[in-house]
Amino acid sequence: MDDLIKYAPDLAAGFLVNVKLSLVSSVLALILGTVLVSMRVSPTPVLRAAGTVYVNVVRNTPLTLVLAFSALGLSDTLGLTFSEEPSTNGFWLVVLGLSAYTATFVAEALRAGINTVPLGQAEAARAIGLTFLQSLRMIILPQAFRAVVGPLGSVIIAMIKNTTVAVAAGYLAESAFVMKDTFDDTGVSIPIFIGLALAFMAITLPVGFFTGWLSRRLAVVR
Repeated sequence: MDDLIKYAPDLAAGFLVNVKLSLVSSVLALILGTVLVSMRVSPTPVLRAAGTVYVNVVRNTPLTLVLAFSALGLSDTLGLTFSEEPSTNGFWLVVLGLSAYTATFVAEALRAGINTVPLGQAEAARAIGLTFLQSLRMIILPQAFRAVVGPLGSVIIAMIKNTTVAVAAGYLAESAFVMKDTFDDTGVSIPIFIGLALAFMAITLPVGFFTGWLSRRLAVVR
């Protein structure tokens, strides 16, 4: 028990890193996912093909490989650096990998939402002179987001849990790495494991309940 108390601040700090990764990556994934789905439904063949290739390749690549590519490919080989501080640079490399990976699932969820929008609305938008981007921004995407609040919530929950593999990018501050380090030092595993599992549930369960409630609240009877 004394060992658990001793390492509690480190575990709490590691979990806080996971929370920060989740918040930043969620916002960026939603933005990038919206851009990707706009490309996938674009009338321009080149944009449509580029969006399709990106989504299919990244979505079917293991997240650990995406994060490893962020660290080894983009940082070590290509010299991409966000900060001279190693911990800050590692944080943003993980954010980059998580956002790029999760955005593909966001895009697919939104594409399913776009398919629920009646075709006549897009035709009406073109009839009154709206461009593709205007009709997408003002008519189609608002309805698509409204239709897929629940699935987007599931994507965000999966991403929150995926932050525990940040070590694949060489980032050693998040909770899973701290937990393993604590196991090695103390030999105590089950209480720490249960504690961190409950901590993650304290975040993911409210997200699930909120998005489920919001999905029912915004549901449109067609």
